[in-house]
Amino acid sequence: MSQHYDKVSVPEEGEAVTLVEEGADELDVPDHPVVPIIYGDGIGVDVGPAAQSVLEAAAQATGRDISWMRVYAGESAREMYGENLPDDTVEAIREHRVAIKGPLTTPVGSGFRSLNVALRKKLDLYTNMRPTYHLEGVPSPVTNPGAMDMVNFRENTEDVYAGIEWEAGTDEVEEVRSFVEDTMGFDDTIHEGPVGIGIKPITEFGTKRLVRKAIDYALENGRDSVTLIHKGNIMKFTEGQFRDWGYEVADEEYGDDVITEDTLWEERDGEQPENTVVVNDRIADNMLQQLLTRTDQYDVLAMPNLNGDYLSDAAGAQIGGLGIAPGANIGDGRILAEPVHGSAPKYAGQDKVNPCAIILSGRIMLEYLGWENAADLVRDAVENTISSGTVTYDLERQIEGGTKVATSEFAEAVVDEIDRLA
Repeated sequence: MSQHYDKVSVPEEGEAVTLVEEGADELDVPDHPVVPIIYGDGIGVDVGPAAQSVLEAAAQATGRDISWMRVYAGESAREMYGENLPDDTVEAIREHRVAIKGPLTTPVGSGFRSLNVALRKKLDLYTNMRPTYHLEGVPSPVTNPGAMDMVNFRENTEDVYAGIEWEAGTDEVEEVRSFVEDTMGFDDTIHEGPVGIGIKPITEFGTKRLVRKAIDYALENGRDSVTLIHKGNIMKFTEGQFRDWGYEVADEEYGDDVITEDTLWEERDGEQPENTVVVNDRIADNMLQQLLTRTDQYDVLAMPNLNGDYLSDAAGAQIGGLGIAPGANIGDGRILAEPVHGSAPKYAGQDKVNPCAIILSGRIMLEYLGWENAADLVRDAVENTISSGTVTYDLERQIEGGTKVATSEFAEAVVDEIDRLA
């Protein structure tokens, strides 16, 4: 490594995760890898160490180990480096390929629209993956939360994340307005008076690599379908193109392993061949209601950025909220696992919040390493601990007869359950 880490906590043992061969997506994973971890801001100081202890226990229970490399972003980085996102941190994750982080808060005037987005862009983590499944014992606002078992693939680098916009009242926005109205001929579209204007690029390149990730996941994990979510009935040349390019990937790159919904019904009378994936599409607003009304009919969803933000949070609500919902940002041969929730600074250091989201995000990381048995241990241990009534305050106040424990105590209970299961 060319970088000298005088502020990064470098472990004494462990090896880097590497690619099997340069340019490939397959990883060469040692039994004792170095994994960078960012605790994050606010409650990150509580949930980060909790996740560490659980993931390390699952690794050790399956004959492996993890050497944690502490790296910094957000408030902790400002204290040590005088900046929010040091090169040390980015380069550590880039080199070691597998990392996990807690929540980050972007301060006003920091130079970044979002530290989370900046990390994803710098590392080209173009897929935001959010598995959504219910754990027994977790309170839910729906009557049958167990019907929810979806994996959302949200494009992570374009659409609204591209961030091309102009502020009302500026010379720049008037230039754009003049171009739209006078040059392009849309002179009756924008109302008179101040206006903010934004552009949402959706590219063939960005769409197709995201859809490939979703289809590959479905094939590798025995999922029946991939649904393209879009608003192409209105935005025909951005979201409509997302749909069309997604179907092109399915039609041109997967042979008989993938068929479209039209083919399923027109040529096969609805009989899906074994070991195939059906690709279909739904309008975004309709899909929001189908999350509730036809939950069990969907497996994997592939979406542009903004649709993915809405849909994945709505799905997370059905399984108990963002305190439970895991996530990860994935590129080619690289992953940064992270919880969906924010940093909740008013609870920082109180050892009281629910660490399940970051622990289960770590489960995705373990699966990415190929450590499925360790990942299964994490899920089962978390579920058994919650089912026993041993929970943090947010769940204890919603269930009858629960035992309220601190963040660290919950992690200890999960570790004990891992040891029992192993």
